[in-house]
Order: sequence, then C-alpha cells, then structure tokens
Amino acid sequence: MLDPLDKKVEALGLPFARYADDFLIVTRSKTRALEVMAEVREYVEGSLKLLVNQDKSKVAPLGECAFLGFTVKNGRIRLSDKAAKRFKSRIQEITGRSRGISMRQRLLELKRYCVGWFHYFKIGLPFKEVREWDGWIRRRIRLCYWKDWKVPRKRRRMLIKLGIAADEVKKASRARKGYWRMSCNSLVNAALNDAYLKQQGVPSIWDLLVRFKYGDKARV
Repeated sequence: MLDPLDKKVEALGLPFARYADDFLIVTRSKTRALEVMAEVREYVEGSLKLLVNQDKSKVAPLGECAFLGFTVKNGRIRLSDKAAKRFKSRIQEITGRSRGISMRQRLLELKRYCVGWFHYFKIGLPFKEVREWDGWIRRRIRLCYWKDWKVPRKRRRMLIKLGIAADEVKKASRARKGYWRMSCNSLVNAALNDAYLKQQGVPSIWDLLVRFKYGDKARV
C-alpha cells in the first residue's frame, strides 16, 4: 500500500528507509525536514487516504530518531533506549519470582528470548552495557533459585551440594534478607557461580557478542 510513497520520496531525491509503515527520511536541514514532513503528510492523507500518526511522527536530529529499535549516533548504529528498556522489562517478566513455573521451563524461555533478541539487535549492541546486562541476568536467576529453594533446610542442602562448606552454610541459609539482596550474597554467588549457571543453560549475551565480533575461536 505504501509503495507509491517510496516512489514519491525517491522523486524528492532524499535518502530514506521503510519497513511496513515505519519509515525514516533524511534531509540536510531542519527547514527542509519540515517542508518534507508537510509534503509527505499531505500526500499520505490526501492521495493515499491514510492517517498519519501524529504522536509517532516528528522532525528531529538523526541521533534522536529510532527506527526498528535502532538509532544512529555519531555514525554508529546503536540499540535505542526504548528497545533496551523493553529488553530489561521482558527479562524481569521471565525471571519474576512470583511465576509458578519450574526452573527448567524458566531457563528455556530465557534462552529462547535472549538468543532471538541478540540476533536481531547484535549490530547495535555496545560491549559495556552488554557486560552489565549479563551480570544482571545472572543475578536475576540466582534470585529465582533462592526463591525456588524456599526453606532453610533445602537451602542448606543445596548450598552444600554446590560446594559450600557445611560450617559456612548457615551464614546464608538462615539469613532473613530479601531475595534480591541474597542474590548477591557471597556464598550464594559461590554456589551459583557463572560456570554452574552456564551449565544449567543460562544464556550469555556477552559470549554471543564476542563470538559475533571476533569469531568462534574468541575467548569468552
């Protein structure tokens, strides 16, 4: 339906990108952008008889414009702030402590989401933020394990099973701190270490990004 719009913008001699009804037109000045905005709106609503969403349409510097979850800042493609917030919100939903699902099902759901999300956004992911997100995801999973173990007796048994000395376990198993605070407890972190969580299927966006940037032989 919007193919005629493509031809219209091409006739204006302007760079543009469109996917379905989401499109971005680039001009050299704000004055020209305002003119193009008015001309395109008139064409879409007048000739094509379609409604332009006023809330989602704007004239702004390229770095402030998101397109399909990406922005272009200083010549670099980056994940948009909105897309990053949606990612963290979805992770919080998957790792929500009140969800009545097994850890196996939770981890499978988490892996599917993270891997799919990564392959869509990988060209715009900055290393610093990805490393921080990786640590945050592991902490969310530790929270889920601690909640899943529920009672002190089971927590003691699981901590010992995962290598914590019996005389040290009580420092964690009897603690009355909340789940989130316990997720960064030194004993809980030692038991549910990164290697163990990886073995259980917790995805690492950092590992995926390093392999994407430097190949399968890269150290992660």
